[in-house]
Amino acid sequence: MVTTKAVIPVAGMGTRFLPATKALPKEMLPLVDKPVIQYVVEEAVAAGLSDLLLITGRNKNALENHFDRVAELEQALEAKGDSGRLFQVQESSQLADIHYTRQGDPRGLGHAVLRAKSHVGDNSFAVLLGDDVIDSRDYILERMLQVHEESGDNVIALMQVPKSQISLYGCAAVGFQHAPDVYQVSNLVEKPAADSAPSDLAVIGRYVLNSEIFSILEKTQPGRGGEIQLTDALEYAAANPDVAGGVRGVVFSGRRYDTGDKLDFIKATLRIAVDRDDIGSELRSWLKDFAKDL
Repeated sequence: MVTTKAVIPVAGMGTRFLPATKALPKEMLPLVDKPVIQYVVEEAVAAGLSDLLLITGRNKNALENHFDRVAELEQALEAKGDSGRLFQVQESSQLADIHYTRQGDPRGLGHAVLRAKSHVGDNSFAVLLGDDVIDSRDYILERMLQVHEESGDNVIALMQVPKSQISLYGCAAVGFQHAPDVYQVSNLVEKPAADSAPSDLAVIGRYVLNSEIFSILEKTQPGRGGEIQLTDALEYAAANPDVAGGVRGVVFSGRRYDTGDKLDFIKATLRIAVDRDDIGSELRSWLKDFAKDL
């Protein structure tokens, strides 16, 4: 049961980053010198996923352009002998087999995933949220694919968060522990109040799903916010494992950046930049001096 397909929903309007996202998709905002979406695509490719579908919306043409070839630019860089930048430009257009479809009505994450049904077919597939970046030095998707292939269950990524922040996420109630980092999920709640949350395990933006999840999503009624929630469909799967397989959660303790949040976006930029060979040393020195003046 080898999984090769991935779905990346990128139809959101990015209102938290206005006015920067008035004409530029939020997924094209750069972390240092590479857009957010490329980090996500590279993670999928590194995990062995080679067939990618981006669920887009209006004003998202820049995403398609980024992963397309730009012959004039390549020719100009080649003429200058700038092989380093030429490689960077060509790399983004050769990462994977990338397809696009529009979500149409913005009816929630579950609806966006449902738009992938005809592309995915009867195959298992991964879902990577387009503003959730996992540091390339840490691994979660490979582990999730392994758990899925061994168990046949749907697999979600979980991360321990302070109870005060759990209302920002889907939250998982867990039962049997299959491995030190793998739990059976018994229930899921979308953005619960802190005092009623079943745990401090938040669902973060990585999923590996059976194709049967589509039949559940087709019957899922709008939930929180009037949207079709993927969490609601997974809650049903957890309670009815004979329909689409159960749900297991893999707990992630590495570096994850929510680039849809302004403060986390800045933190992500700095964390990635300080470890760069080209600018890291100088930036670390500057940050130490800057911190002295705070």
